[in-house]
Order: sequence, then structure tokens, then C-alpha cells
Amino acid sequence: MATSSSAAKLERISLEAEGSVARLTLHNPPLNVIDLRMAEELDRILAEIGARTDVAVVVLRGCGKAFSAGVDVAAHTPDKVEEMLTKFHAAIRTLVSTSKITIARAHGHCLGGGAELAMVCDFVITSEDARWGFPEIKLGCYPPVACTALAALIGQKRAAELILTGRAIGGREAAAIGLATRALPAGELDRAVEEFIVQVLQLSPAALAIAKKASYAWDSMHFDKGLARAEKIYLEQLIKTLDAQEGIRAFLEKRQPKWTGN
Repeated sequence: MATSSSAAKLERISLEAEGSVARLTLHNPPLNVIDLRMAEELDRILAEIGARTDVAVVVLRGCGKAFSAGVDVAAHTPDKVEEMLTKFHAAIRTLVSTSKITIARAHGHCLGGGAELAMVCDFVITSEDARWGFPEIKLGCYPPVACTALAALIGQKRAAELILTGRAIGGREAAAIGLATRALPAGELDRAVEEFIVQVLQLSPAALAIAKKASYAWDSMHFDKGLARAEKIYLEQLIKTLDAQEGIRAFLEKRQPKWTGN
């Protein structure tokens, strides 16, 4: 499943490195839910790839029928949530800060933390029938990365709608509002990804890395502070509410939550 000695120990991520391209595949079927192990491995392998001078492009994709349905809900309980946020957001920060050109190939479910992973990539190629969304509010929670960065991608009003209602959208709408770069029939995703890779590899890796740094300079200053604040509010306020705890329990018990407003 992996092509390097470093990646040989991976259980939730597979790495295929060929030439200047590294392909990372999320492996936790059927929906590639991001558990603590996957978050740890993703952060580690992204950091290792970031230090490699031979890699210019990173492709992030999911195995099977989905990109990722998000972070493991069982890891949102009060006893686990701080570790979950720390490890998942470490992977997000590493992905955001890499100098490599990143391409997300999104199909099937691309929800919650899965959508957050995809949206912070430089290019996002999605299938038209993919299901995008941030359903955390339906569990009495919120998506910290989306709360931090989504408005910069799609505008404040659209971001508020997706975050505060949990509404799911298709791949076509995701591309239309700027959440994805391009939406295509599922059978054309691989071809489109390869076309982007060909375009990128014709350019100077040094110039791309510097141009990427300059392009995100303003956002990156706000992202670091914004995500830290979103984490703080999540841990010090949200997770202490009875509704957040009820939402998680209800999901795990497969029942409708009973909100109290507390």
C-alpha cells in the first residue's frame, strides 16, 4: 500500500510517490472517517513530503466510494475532543503551510472534516454528484476550520448558510460557489487531476512555492489566529454545553437529539 520505508508503518494513509508527484489516499472504508490514527499519519506524512525536494505536487484522495465523511464522531466526546482537535488541526496546519502544490480529488461524501481537508488544498477537483457539507451543527457542534476559512473562499453569507444550517450541496454547486475548482462527471476526475499535474510540472517548483506563499500571505496570518480562537471556543464553551454532549450521544445512539438550549 505504501512505496517508502517511512510509509510502510501507515495504516490509514497510503503513499504512492512517483517522480515529482506524491499521492496520498485516505484508507478507512467505507467512508474514510478520519480517526485519531488517520489524523496522526496524515500530519506526519505531509510533513515528511514537505521536506522532500523531489516532490512538487501532492494529490489527496479517498479510497472506495468516498473522499471522507469527516472526523470520527466518537472522538468528539468530552474525554477525547481535545486530542481529536489537536491532531486533526495539526494535519490541517501542515497541509495549509506546505510549499507543495496540493490537489484534492473529491468524490462521494466530502463532509465535515473531509470537506475541510479538501477545501484547504490549492485545487479541488470534485465529481458532480459528490455530497459536500458541514453537518456538525446538527450534532450541536461546529466545524472550526470552516468557521475560520470558509468565508474567505465562498463569501460570508454562503459560509454562514452552510455552517449554521448544515445544508449539504452537490459537486456542481460546490464549484459554482468557489468551494471547489472544477466539477466533472465522476469518470473524468482522474483525467482532470492528471491535466492539472501536467500543467504544474511544466512550471518552476521554486517559483510556484514562492507564488503560493505570497498568494496566501494575508490569509495565513488570519488563519493561524482564527483557528486557535475557534479551537479555544470549542473546548472552553461549546463542548461544555449540554446540547453538544446530547448531540454526540444521540448520533452514537442513532436517535434524534433532544435539545434543551443549555
